[in-house]
Amino acid sequence: MYLALYRAYRPETFEEVLGQDHIIKILQNQLKTDTVGHAYLFCGSRGTGKTTIARLLAKGVNCESEGEHPCGVCENCLAIKAGIFMDVIEIDAATNNGVDNIRELRESVKYPPAAGKKKVYIVDEVHMLSLGAFNAFLKTLEEPPESVLFILATTEPQKLPATILSRCMRLDFRRVSEELLQNSMGKICHEKGIDVSEPALRLIAAKADGSVRDGLSILDQCIAAGEKQVSREDVLSLIGASGEETFIAIADQIRNGKTDEALLSIDKAMSAGIDAKQFLKDMLAHYRNLLIAKYIKNPEDVLNLSAENAERVKQQSEVTPVHDISKAIVEISKTAAEAKWSTQPRILLELCVVMLSGREETCTPIPTPVPKPAAKPAPTPSPAKTEKGDLWESLFEGEDGLKGSAMMIRTAGFRMVSETEYVVAAQSDSQKDNVEKNKKAIEELLKKRTGANIFINCIVEKQEKAEKTEKQIDKLAEEAGNILGLAVEIDDE
Repeated sequence: MYLALYRAYRPETFEEVLGQDHIIKILQNQLKTDTVGHAYLFCGSRGTGKTTIARLLAKGVNCESEGEHPCGVCENCLAIKAGIFMDVIEIDAATNNGVDNIRELRESVKYPPAAGKKKVYIVDEVHMLSLGAFNAFLKTLEEPPESVLFILATTEPQKLPATILSRCMRLDFRRVSEELLQNSMGKICHEKGIDVSEPALRLIAAKADGSVRDGLSILDQCIAAGEKQVSREDVLSLIGASGEETFIAIADQIRNGKTDEALLSIDKAMSAGIDAKQFLKDMLAHYRNLLIAKYIKNPEDVLNLSAENAERVKQQSEVTPVHDISKAIVEISKTAAEAKWSTQPRILLELCVVMLSGREETCTPIPTPVPKPAAKPAPTPSPAKTEKGDLWESLFEGEDGLKGSAMMIRTAGFRMVSETEYVVAAQSDSQKDNVEKNKKAIEELLKKRTGANIFINCIVEKQEKAEKTEKQIDKLAEEAGNILGLAVEIDDE
């Protein structure tokens, strides 16, 4: 039976493990000095080697070799590799997550090892255990028999109770670098006599996102067709992604406001069988490339692109403002998050492109009719209030560059006079001085948040009230004079 690459090339000794040197160093030293702990917690994203290193540690504590542990060739090591070693018990907590399952485990812990030096329990996806199961597991995990070793593995350590975390030695697994993945997959292809181009390997390594298992799974699919040569285009076709040239063209169309052409480019990609969610991810990666290329002289050293495509990205970044790149990254990220749960991701993708190409007006909702007031027209609602809360209140969050106290400024009143002018009503002269010192900075913050050039005018609230009172008195004097037929004057004193 054919073995998948990630199974066929599973490391059998610590030296074969990719990208986890910081963990290997700790475990090898503990095996050498006979200071192996009683409970470990392996944390990290999928495919980074948690279960593999758990098995290697199980081999290490049961290895019969006189030299380095594990040797990978002794009877116990081979039995653990074959999955027939009685003293290594692997438990999937996703399906065995109840209190009864933990009670069975506690009972089995009481019996000594049958064939090896230590009985090793590897509990995968341990965060899936129920709260009752965790509580039942606590005492056993804290004080197991001397011949028992627990290795817990999880992709979501934040879901584990603090009582479990405190009883284990935690080791965090890192994502494997693209360079290591590429070199490793290159060796595998060489052994199998398959010619996979370097750009294709780079693309596979990038799509693996630090997961060795994901990278080998993609490579497995690429060579499954029986072809002796695999190109970058073959990989793109397999994973349902578009080439860089597609995104260079769409980014140009968006920048030039050619919404129709951008939508047709998307239609062409979708017709070719490209997944809309994958398209969003790749589009986001392209704008990230534009951002990097804007500041790095030789972007091909950082980007996963050929020298030719890197040069095209560099040229495009030079004519694309940073503001446009930033806006695109934010909007595409939001759309990708929404598309993850949507049954119509293509519509969200198309809407995002329409918004980015400057045609937002086509998406403006129909306003709700407002009844006409009896006396004077209702004041125009201030856009200072947004769906995300009070613009003025949130304006200074994280802004440490203001002169004086941002808290003192934000307590001032804030209202609209016109679309481009706002009034800041200070409560005191000192607060007004604070606002005046930061007037340009505040106008810049408003522009960042609203996208419009807004000017502010600061007044002192008590002065404004005094002016209103004075006008009311003058009007009252005028009305009294009209009734009495006399000129009524108000003495200020």
